[in-house]
Amino acid sequence: MIKRSFWEERIHAAWREAPIAWLAGVRRSGKTTLAQSLGNTGEALYVNCDLPVTEERVRDPQLFFKNCEKPIVVFDEIHQLSDPSRVLKIGADLFPHLKILATGSSTLAASKKFRDTLTGRKRVIHLLPVLWTELEAFSCRDISRRLFHGGLPPALLAGSKNPSFYHEWLDSFFARDVQQLFPVRDVEKFNSLFEYLLRQSGGQFETSKVSSELKISRLTVENHLKALEITQAVTRIRPFFGGGQKEIVKMPKIYGFDTGFITYVRGWDPLRPQDHGILWEHLVLEYLQAVLPDQAIAYWRDKEGREVDFVLARRRDHIDAVECKWNPAEFDPSALRVFRSYYPKGNNYLVSPLMDKSYEKRYGSLTVTICAPDEVK
Repeated sequence: MIKRSFWEERIHAAWREAPIAWLAGVRRSGKTTLAQSLGNTGEALYVNCDLPVTEERVRDPQLFFKNCEKPIVVFDEIHQLSDPSRVLKIGADLFPHLKILATGSSTLAASKKFRDTLTGRKRVIHLLPVLWTELEAFSCRDISRRLFHGGLPPALLAGSKNPSFYHEWLDSFFARDVQQLFPVRDVEKFNSLFEYLLRQSGGQFETSKVSSELKISRLTVENHLKALEITQAVTRIRPFFGGGQKEIVKMPKIYGFDTGFITYVRGWDPLRPQDHGILWEHLVLEYLQAVLPDQAIAYWRDKEGREVDFVLARRRDHIDAVECKWNPAEFDPSALRVFRSYYPKGNNYLVSPLMDKSYEKRYGSLTVTICAPDEVK
């Protein structure tokens, strides 16, 4: 079993703040393996909520927790229970000495079963595909492999890329995650939007344009996009603005959750050198989401088409800019110069997978730190 130390520490950090750690993430991202790894320490009671017998086992939650001899209780796929919020609430309120981990594919509020979202009793952890800093643990020394296969552990560890894995995942995602949570009836419209977003991943999103191209109503597009966001299958990155009249202010960018599915839907087999750049941008975004979970991540673009990949508003008047380049020698600083004319204060990062050690470089009046993703603090 591969140890995912970063995520284990995130769980323990959550427990230091609240009795319940809610581990959310897309199907096959490793939630069950991570939950079982806690159970294998001997300190946790692992409860598989997919099993029908579990419903009877926790029918009286107070009695269940009273008889628990372990300091940690893990409820895997807890949304399968008929009244999961009641179980968690009783555990948190009446047995504060216990630490509880619950896993699910989406947020608590997405499920009608959760009559109580457990405000104040939980901390949410979004488990992402295998991160830049986890590649060594997965014996992945070729970053191109991670971009091509994606970061879901079964796909990354496979000897070769098997299209049936991605096809079956998409079918399972709709049947087990989407239909259980949302009143989505037309699978073809939903899947056509999802595949469209994966093909256009990293690009700007305009509801009316997508509605016209797919022959789907605007309301349906918006509802399906919301479902995809809640289930963490896509991420909406909003534009950053405020300093200039020529900035894009409304049009978000949509990123798919995993590079393996993007290459699968786009038919990128094998990868060409020009494919690496946009996929690397996705990997950087995932890393930023993991290490800065409470930080709003935006992008910047003006009406002339000049763009900064990611923007982090750290504090008032201090705005960090993160540019992603597969090869830092190809970086053009012209967009960053315009951005800094509006927002002069903040750090400039040029993030590349080719960097063993970070260094600073001057581009005229700009100072840019050229580094790997883990140097962005």
